Amino acid sequence: MTEKIMANIDEKEILELWDNRARDWDIQVGDDGDSNRILNSDPVLWSFAGNVAGLSVLDAGCGTGYLARQLCLKGASVTAVDFSPQMIEIAQFRASQNNLDIHFHLDSCTELKSLPDEQFDIIISNYVLMDLLDLEGAIRAFNRVLKPSGIAILVFSHPCFPQGDSTTVNEDGTVCYGWASSYFERTQRNDQPWNHFTTPFIWFHRPLSDYWKAFKAAGFSVDEFEEPRITPERYHLAENDQKLFNSKTRPYSVVFKLQKVKIICNS
Repeated sequence: MTEKIMANIDEKEILELWDNRARDWDIQVGDDGDSNRILNSDPVLWSFAGNVAGLSVLDAGCGTGYLARQLCLKGASVTAVDFSPQMIEIAQFRASQNNLDIHFHLDSCTELKSLPDEQFDIIISNYVLMDLLDLEGAIRAFNRVLKPSGIAILVFSHPCFPQGDSTTVNEDGTVCYGWASSYFERTQRNDQPWNHFTTPFIWFHRPLSDYWKAFKAAGFSVDEFEEPRITPERYHLAENDQKLFNSKTRPYSVVFKLQKVKIICNS
């Protein structure tokens, strides 16, 4: 039995928020990803993915397409989906600018209706799962479209350390995280706009154990797990000392590498 999120927003309202911030999102991630991705999580993502040349890869929740473009440049056969028409429009335009052959679909990660069974060698979902109302539905859909023994690489915000509720309390960089409700309760979280964004970020908290259980229930085994942090060879990429300190001392995300071990038939 799946415990439901206690949410006061529906998928239509979520879609409107993402459509409205699509151009700002493209500014945020650009061609290479934002600083968190560059400094912390992308090196783990690529390490888990390995050589993607010649493989069929799904970018599930592609946004404006920076990762889809990088996958294509590395020789993968890339399909990319997002439920936001504005995100897909920008992603398609950016791919065409670079003459990249990427197959884009307007689709929800919770169903992947436009995609057939057992099509992909790899699924990568990069900072998406915490934004979905239906986690379990998405993981079942990932299982369905993966080939037997295919892998899923799932990056999402660390549920134990909500950055939108963090406060620096001392000059030495000490950080406190605020919790208005139980960590174990599935809840909607509302973060205020940050950087150049003008709209709030709505996401859905689940304890880390709920993710793990959803992966197992959908027919996956956990092959690798990491909490990304900056490595010495990337220290020089940090914009300033504070960025470097943050990337060395706090986990912004988690990364799972899952392997499909069985097919789960949906009733």
